[in-house]
Amino acid sequence: MAGLAAPALARFDRFPAPTRELMVPVTGGRVYVRINGDLAGPQMPVVFVHGGPGGTHDGYLDALALADPRQGPHRAVVLYDQLDSGRSDRPDDPANWTVARFTDELEAIRTALGIPRWHVCGHSWGGTVALEYGARRPAALAGLVLASPLISTRSWIADADILRTRLPAAVQKTLIACDSPTPPAETACSAATGAFYRQFNGREPPSSATLAARQSRQGGGFNPLLYRTMWGASEFVATGTLKDYDGEPLLARLDGPGTLFIVGQYDEARPDTAEAFAMRVPGAEFAVVPGASHHLFGDRPDETLGVLRPWLSRHDPRRA
Repeated sequence: MAGLAAPALARFDRFPAPTRELMVPVTGGRVYVRINGDLAGPQMPVVFVHGGPGGTHDGYLDALALADPRQGPHRAVVLYDQLDSGRSDRPDDPANWTVARFTDELEAIRTALGIPRWHVCGHSWGGTVALEYGARRPAALAGLVLASPLISTRSWIADADILRTRLPAAVQKTLIACDSPTPPAETACSAATGAFYRQFNGREPPSSATLAARQSRQGGGFNPLLYRTMWGASEFVATGTLKDYDGEPLLARLDGPGTLFIVGQYDEARPDTAEAFAMRVPGAEFAVVPGASHHLFGDRPDETLGVLRPWLSRHDPRRA
């Protein structure tokens, strides 16, 4: 499926408070987890794995609509901050910053919550964690959603290089120079990077509800040290521990009929690339959110939910 339209849903003026909050022990510390809805309800819970590395759950608060009974069939929504991000503990130990540990962290949350099976939706870097989880723990999955995912660093960099050519020539020149041994002033690099992000990372300003959530946040936000250590300083050159990451062989281990790839029309995880990955998972579905870039919920929350809600319902196994 591609380019799906969706009916308008009720937007939050302010996001609902969590039904439950807790700190879950994981290797290296404790992570903040919030739940909206009933984990034992008739529909399987869904957990959202945020991007970064170093991001927070704040960008996925619109997904709480999936737990709202006023908006149709509803399910529990689990959001969390990865270790060293957001409201979670910050030991700032690079030994914790591995794909394997972040994947184990997700399983520790499932175990702590006593959830036999759940849907896992990973976005961007969170898609890497979700991919690894789906390959390693298929018995825990009801469905797997890979949203604008980082499947391999090689393909991510290739996409970024292609998208850079769609910017004005002067911006392209600056971006290339910024990754050279003799970069221009930081202000020039920031402006050029901002031009790239406005096209392919986030096209819309934060909603009033998102701004209110950020202002009321207790605890830290984005962790730039974690991001730089694992990825680097540029979208176009990976210098961190993920520079050689390749999850493409894991695609063959996924349950195709239980997997959805979803990206934005203007996503920096390019639709052509994501569709090619989906075709390597027999039976997987593929969707493009019209008008969205990389931040699906930030750009087109209603349309994104309009794809996720029916897909999750179709992949809910019968619960006793």
